[in-house]
Amino acid sequence: MSILLDKTNRVLVQGVTGQMGQFFVEDASKYGTNMVAGVSPGRAGTKVGHVPVFASVRDAAKETGADTAMVFVPPAAVLGAAIEAIESGCKLVVATADEMPVSDAIEVRAAARANGAVFVGPNTPGIISPGKAKMGFMPSFCYTQGNVGVISRSGSLSYEGSKRLTTAGIGQTTVIGIGGDPVKGTTAAEALERFHADPDTHAVLYLGEI
Repeated sequence: MSILLDKTNRVLVQGVTGQMGQFFVEDASKYGTNMVAGVSPGRAGTKVGHVPVFASVRDAAKETGADTAMVFVPPAAVLGAAIEAIESGCKLVVATADEMPVSDAIEVRAAARANGAVFVGPNTPGIISPGKAKMGFMPSFCYTQGNVGVISRSGSLSYEGSKRLTTAGIGQTTVIGIGGDPVKGTTAAEALERFHADPDTHAVLYLGEI
């Protein structure tokens, strides 16, 4: 089982009707991610692909059992969106936006800790458990399932590092982009603790940022 993400996660997308949200629904669904809902105020009752759209995370979680949130909203809106997801019971929240205000990142991190949730981001490409599920915009072909965990501050280096491992015949358990911002929802040390506790992870590659 993945340390954070696998096919059992029931994923909703905040900002699902935006360009990135629509792309993610199609791309992640093809990869096997269990996409169950989207959230977009004013668009409730519509669909993006096969995914029903709700007005709030609370409504989406109640109707679909969603427990994992992918946040595609502008930096200034991440605080409200992430807090809504956490307070609605999502145990994993991933936000890709960069230039998120530091005070907002601190508040989301505190809310996640207080509610027993994990926040990955900001300024992250996301997280992927190869062969199982993905949450983010990383190119899927770079990854293959195996026993090496990857932690990366850099988005592009996480793709390149994983692709080099894949080419060498070395697969990955999970690849976490922790982001390069000063305040991280999940730090390298916290990610490393999870890999240490994961029996499927036999080694860890840690990448910084140029």
